[in-house]
Amino acid sequence: MTERAGPRPPSRILVANRGEIAVRVMRACREMGLEAVAVYSACDRTARHVRMAGTAVPIGGDAPADSYLRIDRLIDAARRSGADAVHPGYGFLSENAAFARACRDAGLTFIGPSPEAMSQLGSKTTARRLAAAAGVPVVPGTEEPFGPGATGADVAEAAARIGFPLLVKAVAGGGGRGMRVVTSPGDLAGAFRAARSEAGTAFGDSAIYVERRLDRPRHVEVQILADHHGAVLPFVERECSIQRRHQKVVEESPATGLSGELRSRLRQAAAAVARSAGYTNAGTVEFLLDGEGDFYFLEMNTRLQVEHPVTEMVTGVDLVHWQIRIAGGEALAISPERAQTPAGHAIECRVYAEDPDRGFLPSPGRITAVRVPGGPGVRDDGWVEPGTDVPVHYDPLLAKLIVWGADRGQAVARLGRALEEYDVRGVATTLPFFRWLAGQPSFVDGRCDTMWLDGLLQRPEASAFSAPDPSRAEVAAVVAAVAEVAGLATSSRAEAVEDARVAASMGRGWKARARLDALRGRNR
Repeated sequence: MTERAGPRPPSRILVANRGEIAVRVMRACREMGLEAVAVYSACDRTARHVRMAGTAVPIGGDAPADSYLRIDRLIDAARRSGADAVHPGYGFLSENAAFARACRDAGLTFIGPSPEAMSQLGSKTTARRLAAAAGVPVVPGTEEPFGPGATGADVAEAAARIGFPLLVKAVAGGGGRGMRVVTSPGDLAGAFRAARSEAGTAFGDSAIYVERRLDRPRHVEVQILADHHGAVLPFVERECSIQRRHQKVVEESPATGLSGELRSRLRQAAAAVARSAGYTNAGTVEFLLDGEGDFYFLEMNTRLQVEHPVTEMVTGVDLVHWQIRIAGGEALAISPERAQTPAGHAIECRVYAEDPDRGFLPSPGRITAVRVPGGPGVRDDGWVEPGTDVPVHYDPLLAKLIVWGADRGQAVARLGRALEEYDVRGVATTLPFFRWLAGQPSFVDGRCDTMWLDGLLQRPEASAFSAPDPSRAEVAAVVAAVAEVAGLATSSRAEAVEDARVAASMGRGWKARARLDALRGRNR
């Protein structure tokens, strides 16, 4: 173990990730005159982030469990390359306190919060208690998790106290995994079993908790930066209400229709949560807003968010630059006026290699052509180019399309124009879905909540994008194909089918890959 006196400016940063976020971080390193080190799995050896880096280190096989999730190999790659800092990006180990601690123990600067803060906020029940203690409203629910020894009767007792409708939710993770909506007592036992099983599969932690389900809430979040000198700076809020089965689809900043007083209260609450955990670096505090103008703490993400560019576009603040500067011990030098007074409006769409005509199932393959939109107010954060292979092993995010306008009306019009220009060939993408979505009257008018898109997709005019959940036989065929690539024994494939069917029905069929990786490791 190497002892360190305190933060010090990094000079060579290992980017412990891949895809568009690795490219994003490496660009920031170049702008700051810092060296970037890439890591790569076998199938990523020719990927864009590898070619961008001055140094690239192989870390194992294709499966995340053999590469990007291997703490020991990442630490070894940092040592071998002479890196003195690690940026985790998002996904993979970005919210893993053990990884942050391993970096610190190895004498590396972890560009993110401390492992202690990450541990506190990584558990939703612990985070709820912190928020409540800081005077921030939380949705009524259970304060302690239901662990392996909990019974259906225990959950039923809590549900009767909280009232229906409610949500049964995983304590760990996010993205809608391990979550079930329960509208009546008769559905509770099945939802409890399903949520616990899915949480254990997805996150390695089957603990769940129960909270009240708000009626058609909005999802609004506040970006914060916090330095090592006690400053906590909240930014203008982001609207993330357009979701498909609890997965964010479109994000924008600022949120529409909020009073100045409500915006101020949201920022104050976000700062209070961060201070309660002794938080440093970049993070995001998420809230639900009800129809009465009240808000409730949802969770805190202890990393950079996928949607961070919309904040950058309306404030002119480079959040990755400041992540690196804060990790090196610099004091925040951004005025509250700049952070909290948006200049114009920004909207982001996540472009995935998924087929909207087939229930948003993943569409791996080789990119044959790419035409990226341009012009005023258009930004594309991507990693693919002609000849890029989109593998089956990882999140199929290809790019993020971000547009800016002087006001929301101009931003919406610019989004429509940019989507028409955008073209990716060789794999199916979500671009056709976004072209359709951008023309919907409620989207154009900014009248959306977290249940709006799921309801819209049930209408006859949306039939092209509302394919039924894949059948067990269809998913079994997909699992078998992926399992063959993974070298998974035939006897274990059936065990993955139901988990894969659930993941695919949520529009993120690639998450079945995590289950396959776990089974593959079991069979070694």
